[in-house]
Amino acid sequence: MANEILVPRLSYEQIRAQADNFLARYNPSKKIPVPIEEIVEFSLCLNIIPLPDLQKTFDIVGFISSDFKSINVDKFVLENRERRYRFSLAHEVGHFWLHKDCLSVFTFNSIEEWKRFESDIDDESNAWLEFQANSFGGLVLVPKEHLASCKKSLEEQIRKAGMDSTTDAAQLIVAERLAVEFNVSKEVIDIRLQKDA
Repeated sequence: MANEILVPRLSYEQIRAQADNFLARYNPSKKIPVPIEEIVEFSLCLNIIPLPDLQKTFDIVGFISSDFKSINVDKFVLENRERRYRFSLAHEVGHFWLHKDCLSVFTFNSIEEWKRFESDIDDESNAWLEFQANSFGGLVLVPKEHLASCKKSLEEQIRKAGMDSTTDAAQLIVAERLAVEFNVSKEVIDIRLQKDA
């Protein structure tokens, strides 16, 4: 039987407002790349627990504990895929920031219990949970104002080099450089550019 969860139906702009509030509180210096690991550990006081073979065995990269005191992440991802690891932390912080009230009524004390909980959530609620956490993660790691100024600066560099900055090739270069600047995957940049280009 599906777990009944009253997930708030937040629009992208409402999630953006939440992400902006989060950044104003936890990254007031507007440091880029956003120091998400330090925020998780030292500001939110959440333990980051690496688990061997989490992704291989359970097909998940990370999850937040039901008591909202720790984030469990795949050990290989933590050690070898920094950009994926950073997004996983920001995604789980999204659940912490946006969904604490609606998820705190459930308890899961093991990976198996968490997977069972996840599979028992009705599809619509799960889709809202994941959309919101993914959006929050991207908005936190790639803040709008920084994205716009960095994109403009890179496009100016391309034009000064004698290229048309509007071509697909130029935009690919811009996206790849933005991914380095923000220390996120190109996929995260692509999604953010779709929303804020």
